[in-house]
Amino acid sequence: MGVDSGLPDFRGNEGFWKAYPALASSGTSFTEIATPAAFRADAARAWGFYGHRLQLYRDTVPHEGFRLLRDIANDMPWGAFVLTSNVDGQFQKAGFEPTRVAEIHGSIHHLQCLQRCRDAIWETTGFTPRVNQSECRLDTEPPRCPHCGGIARPNILMFDDWDWIHTRSAAQSEALAAWHARVNRIVVIEIGAGVDIPTVRRFSERAMGTLLRINPRAPEIPGHKGLSVPLGGLTALREIHRHWTLLRR
Repeated sequence: MGVDSGLPDFRGNEGFWKAYPALASSGTSFTEIATPAAFRADAARAWGFYGHRLQLYRDTVPHEGFRLLRDIANDMPWGAFVLTSNVDGQFQKAGFEPTRVAEIHGSIHHLQCLQRCRDAIWETTGFTPRVNQSECRLDTEPPRCPHCGGIARPNILMFDDWDWIHTRSAAQSEALAAWHARVNRIVVIEIGAGVDIPTVRRFSERAMGTLLRINPRAPEIPGHKGLSVPLGGLTALREIHRHWTLLRR
């Protein structure tokens, strides 16, 4: 979904380094910078990466596909519930009800203490990062924990992360489970879910409903139970919305 809004794709170092040439020049991979250890070693550099992403996601306008999904969801008796591994907050920005979004890897728009002095999560409101992109370094002060004064980090599940505070995401997942239990004849529209970390794909396959898997790289469905759509998200959603509109007439 994000790629169609112009957001970078972090699958593979090639796309990642294209978006962050300063990290490319040092040979720093996504799996190295997206760790709590990177914040402990050099918080200005780690926040250079995450601060740039935060501002990018704040500035990005969600593409038309989000509205097309909302149109379909609004016509369903039980509406829709979003399960996403994206941390960009684009579904909420596009008008999806925040209480109907489950962010299983957390959100870049929320913070926690790097030292985890307590299990507190708070919004990034008031933090406006200024990043030197040529060096991928934060030029402003990093956000601070309001309890201990230490450096804060994004409330995101990173690599090699044993300190992620998951209470917010867990509550969202519980709300999704409660909604799912009430819904009959569920349809899952899965868009671009990854294979390397297949959490979303597994949920889709176990949801006991009709699965539409939209994925230009890996559209296959085990057992062929569903519809494989080997297209990008926006292209596929336009076609689905067009057919859905014809059926409603």
